[in-house]
Amino acid sequence: MSKHTLFLTLSSLLTMAPLPAAAAPVSILPTPAPAPKAAPAPAAQPAAPTTTTAPATPALPTLPPQPMPKLSQTQANFLRGWLADGARQGLTTGSTKSYAALSGDQLAHAALDRAIALRRGRVDTADFLNIWAVRPPAYDPQPGFADAVKADRLQQWAGNLTPRYAGYEALRKGLDRYEGILEAGGWKTLTAQSSPAEIRNRLRVEDDAVTDGEPVSAAIQRAQKRYGLEPTGTLGTRTLAALNVPVKERIGAIMANMERWRWLPPTLPENRVQVNIAAAVLTVFEGDNPVSSMRAVTGSPDNQTPMLVSNITSIVVNPPWNVPASIAKRELFPKGKAALARQGYKIISTPDGGERIVQPAGPGSALGRLKFDFNNPFAVYLHDTPSRGKFSSYDRLASHGCVRLEKPLSLAEYMLQGSPDVPTDVQSLIDTGKTQRVSVPKPVAVYLLYWTAFASGNGTMNFREDPYGWDKLLAAKIDASTNRAQANATTIASKE
Repeated sequence: MSKHTLFLTLSSLLTMAPLPAAAAPVSILPTPAPAPKAAPAPAAQPAAPTTTTAPATPALPTLPPQPMPKLSQTQANFLRGWLADGARQGLTTGSTKSYAALSGDQLAHAALDRAIALRRGRVDTADFLNIWAVRPPAYDPQPGFADAVKADRLQQWAGNLTPRYAGYEALRKGLDRYEGILEAGGWKTLTAQSSPAEIRNRLRVEDDAVTDGEPVSAAIQRAQKRYGLEPTGTLGTRTLAALNVPVKERIGAIMANMERWRWLPPTLPENRVQVNIAAAVLTVFEGDNPVSSMRAVTGSPDNQTPMLVSNITSIVVNPPWNVPASIAKRELFPKGKAALARQGYKIISTPDGGERIVQPAGPGSALGRLKFDFNNPFAVYLHDTPSRGKFSSYDRLASHGCVRLEKPLSLAEYMLQGSPDVPTDVQSLIDTGKTQRVSVPKPVAVYLLYWTAFASGNGTMNFREDPYGWDKLLAAKIDASTNRAQANATTIASKE
C-alpha cells in the first residue's frame, strides 16, 4: 500500500474543514465536505483535565536593567511611529495611546517590550490557561536592538520581529480589511425574510466575487464554505448566525489567531502531523508541504482538546482502553457491574482498595485498533475508533479530549515505513489480535493547534466557530496586556 493510500487528496479537501498555513509559503485552505449533521454517538475517550486560569492581571516581561543605546532623533521618531502602529499587528482592539512623550531610555524600553510582544506574544505565559500548553521560546530583544541602533537599521530590525509565516501575514492583511469594514459601519443584520438584494449586499462586504447576475444561492454557498457550514445555498439558522456575527468579534478572532502564530517557533519541523482542533482536521506535512489530510473528532466544549506540541514515538496495535477514573465514575460505574461485564469491560482492583475499568482490545474497543502515543501532561493521544458516523458530520467536536482519526491505518503505515518491527504491513499486525507497541523509526512532531480564522489564497477571510470560547478570552487578554504596557510607558515618561 502506498503511503498516501486512503488519505484524502488535497483537491478533495476543497470541500473539507480547513487548516491554515503552517509555514511560509504553504497555506492549507480546504472547507468541509457535505454530510449529514446527525451521527451516531462516538465511543467514550479519556478526558482532558479541567483547565484553570492564571491571575487575571497579565504580567509583563521583566527586562534586565542594562544600559540602553542612545537614539538619534530620526531613530526616536521612527520608534514612536512604529509603537503607535500596534493595532495593525493585532495587539489591541482599541486606539493606541500616543507614544509622543517617550524619549531616551523610556522609548527604548517601550520598543523592547513591543519586540517581545511581536516575537513571542503579547500575553505573558503566566496568564495562559493551563490547557494552552504551547509555550513560545524565550527571546531577549536587547542585543539585536542595540546592534540595529548602532548600524542604523531599526526599520529592518522591527520588520523581522513578526512571524515569517504566510498564515500570519494573511491574517494581518485580513485585519486591515475588517478594521476598514468596522470604520465604514460594519454590516447589516440579515433575517430569514431578507430580500435577495439585501443578502447580496451583506455578502459583498466580505466577498468581492458577489455579482448581481449570479444566483444568490451561489453566493450563499461560498459564504457557507468560508464559515465551515454545509453549503446548502439557503439561509438556515447557523448560516444567519455566522453572517450576523458583529465585525468586532471577527476582528477579535483575527487578533487571537495572530497571537497564537506568535507563540510558535520561528520555524516548524518540515515533517510533522498537525491537528486543527477547532476545525477537527488532521494534516500531514512532508518537506514542509501538506501531503495528505483527514477528518478528525476533537474534544467537545466540555472536554477540550489541549493545544500542545510533542513527538509521536510509538504506535500501539490492538490497544486496550484503561478508562480514566473521571469517565468511569461519571459514565460507566452507574450502569452496574453486571451490565459492564456484559459489554466486555473488566473491573480490576487497585492497590489502594479501589477499582478501575479496562476495556480489552478488540473491534469494539473505544480506541479501535491503533493508538498513537506522544508524551503530554493531559493523557491525550490520536487513535482509531469503531464509531465512524461522526466523520461525516460538520459538528465533529465530540470526544473526551483525545483526537479520533478517520484514516488511522494510512497514518500508521506512513509513519512506520522502514520500521524493522513491521515486516509486512500494519494490517497484518492488527489481524494477529495481539496487543503490541511498535516504535516509530523516527519521532514525528505533532502539533495540536486552535485555528478559527485564516485567509484563502485570494486573501478572502475564512472563519470557524470558537467552540471553546478561547478567541474572546485571548482577545481580552491581549487588550489588557497592551493597555498595561501603555500605562507603564506613560507613567515612566511622566516621572522622567
